[in-house]
Amino acid sequence: MKKTLKLSAVLSALALVATVFTTSAASAATTAYCKDFAQFGTYKNATVKVFAGIRDPEASVMTKVFAHFTACTGIKIAYEGTDQFETLLPVRVKGGNAPDIAIIPQPGLVTTMVNTGKAVPVTAKVLANINKYYNPAWKTFTTVKGKVYGAPFGASSKSLVWYSPAQFKALGVTVPKTWAQMDAIGAKFKAAGKLPWCAGIESGAATGWPATDWIEEMALRELGPDKYNMWWQGKLKFSSPEMLGVMNKVAAWLGTSAQVGDLQSVATRKFQDAGVPGLKDGTCGMLQQASFYSSMFPAGTTFGPGKDADAFYLPPTNSKFGNPIEGGGEFPVAFSKKPEVGAVQAYFSSPAYGTERAKLGGWTSANSGIALSSYSDPVLKVVAQSLQSKKGAIVFDASDLMPTAVNGAFWKEMTKFYAEGKSMKDVAAAIDANW
Repeated sequence: MKKTLKLSAVLSALALVATVFTTSAASAATTAYCKDFAQFGTYKNATVKVFAGIRDPEASVMTKVFAHFTACTGIKIAYEGTDQFETLLPVRVKGGNAPDIAIIPQPGLVTTMVNTGKAVPVTAKVLANINKYYNPAWKTFTTVKGKVYGAPFGASSKSLVWYSPAQFKALGVTVPKTWAQMDAIGAKFKAAGKLPWCAGIESGAATGWPATDWIEEMALRELGPDKYNMWWQGKLKFSSPEMLGVMNKVAAWLGTSAQVGDLQSVATRKFQDAGVPGLKDGTCGMLQQASFYSSMFPAGTTFGPGKDADAFYLPPTNSKFGNPIEGGGEFPVAFSKKPEVGAVQAYFSSPAYGTERAKLGGWTSANSGIALSSYSDPVLKVVAQSLQSKKGAIVFDASDLMPTAVNGAFWKEMTKFYAEGKSMKDVAAAIDANW
């Protein structure tokens, strides 16, 4: 955690940047500068409260982009981020203190919020953006009882492995195309006295979610999209022979001290710190983490082959299913029918936000209206291209599609696997009890 003095200095600097950005935007608000924002209308003294689990460094970049929208529309976006989002949002909504918009990363939690009767379906403008710019699969993730409640805000590919090109070069290895080749690279790191894999699953109230991703990646590769979907729907239990086989494979891959080091340390290490600086200094060799992890590297990090860091797609384990993409994302859900709230939600679903955000790096979108040239990072450009495809198999993060109680149990029980040495059999039975 940052020290208070350091955090204050960072926030002051960001406030200055935002002020300069807003001032320059305001001076040009009547020119072509605001052309792309005319569709959202103009307002006087309007404020929209947005609540999410997105924190620094990503939150600072995001709010900087908001300044352009504010200058051209008059709508101030008052953003609040917390690592207790999944716990606090239901409390606030049920207590009558809902935000205007909550950026929700779990479709299961979207359904939970819709069932409170407080969430508001998307406007016609947002729905038009969804139909125009996104693969049809994305709309299904927030459709509840025939009504759509959110468009993707940001999207990521969960199926990546981050590594240091310099460390790979030092070991004389190249990017693997098969699981066996990846295992061989891990063995070389181990022979050199280094851990094959980096790992950390601490994330505040959501601690454990990175470990659920590892289960999901293996389930998708071993069982294929159809059984993967049966699993998150509750039709294939965690305790089934198929899923226990998947979970035990993950235990052998990222659940032993020989692979990731002390398991209790994995449970307490922040996921943001899992691969930084371990990948660079060679303490650990590879990190399985989503595309958004690029925003966790220090400022000035270069990405791509031969650069500071790069990523490759996690190889398949079953040739029958190829290498389908597991995607993740956040969905802005409204709790107010005010026109300015609808305007912000439409902005979030449009290329106007995404194009500016993409240029600042560390972020990708499934919005096909964002030109790929907006992504300067070669890794994220490839990820964005795959996410923008309106054809092909894209499955969503399974735990985020599960009912909130099951998702929460999945996080907690996977944490117990690392922190307490609980067996995968017992982990599976404990999660199933929440269906």
